[in-house]
Amino acid sequence: MAGVLDSVNQRTQLVGQNRLELLLFRLNGRQRFGINVFKVKEVLQCPRLSGLPQRHPVIRGVSNVRGQTISIIDLSKAMGGRPIEQTEDSFVIISEYNRSVQGFLVSSVERIINVNWESILPPPKGAGRFNYMTAVTEIDGELVEILDVEKILDEISPASTDVDAAIIERSKENAVEHKPVLIADDSSVARRQVVKAVESLGLKCIVTENGRQALNKLKELAANGPIHEQLSLVISDVEMPEMDGYTLTAEIRSNTALKDLHVILHTSLSGVFNKALVEKVGADNFIAKFQPDELASAVNDAL
Repeated sequence: MAGVLDSVNQRTQLVGQNRLELLLFRLNGRQRFGINVFKVKEVLQCPRLSGLPQRHPVIRGVSNVRGQTISIIDLSKAMGGRPIEQTEDSFVIISEYNRSVQGFLVSSVERIINVNWESILPPPKGAGRFNYMTAVTEIDGELVEILDVEKILDEISPASTDVDAAIIERSKENAVEHKPVLIADDSSVARRQVVKAVESLGLKCIVTENGRQALNKLKELAANGPIHEQLSLVISDVEMPEMDGYTLTAEIRSNTALKDLHVILHTSLSGVFNKALVEKVGADNFIAKFQPDELASAVNDAL
């Protein structure tokens, strides 16, 4: 598993094809979970952990990994389950989310699978708002839960959602002239963060939970008249069930009625993608989550 990222360059070919690769793992029990390989920096046997004074209860300790001190989060405990007991027999998934690197303690790591986003479905409606899933899929006849890591991290260390007063002041002169902003994101935490940042600029939001919903909404609006008379721009996550943000952007660019929309890709996939990948699908901007001032400034620039 140490070579889990050896073929990252090949994986960039998945961009715009509505496909992803998941690293499968287990916590306590038989339930399988998945994490996007693009967010994984390394998988290793759980290293020696050092205590951290006044640490959050779900942080098992810190470890020095290749010269970097990284917090190790007990993923099972963070989701309300029992702690992973035998750390020496467990693994740590080193990942990068929202501009930070952290390790997730898991019981076992299985393999990498390649799937189509269309086979990744939203959580069941009866799951409730307290679940930690953004999506589910079926592998080998078993349900695999794709975790809302942004929600987990926000509960450990909440991100600020306040936009700088100077940026808000800049938006006041012309905000009333602009139409709503369409937002697409499968994470409830991320949607709340983006909506607050956009609304602080005096703009209204149309909120969708994945790329498929967003595209359907855009087509519905375009059927009623020119899209620019109804919408200012689109802010889309990349990882979403049914249709990802790259495919959504490609669909927008290939649709005559939608092709001139300004699209900002706003994603926790920091540190991996670059400008060339964004240009491949025709997005106007790419912003790593979550920095409210940067997002608000990008919206102001687009307007």
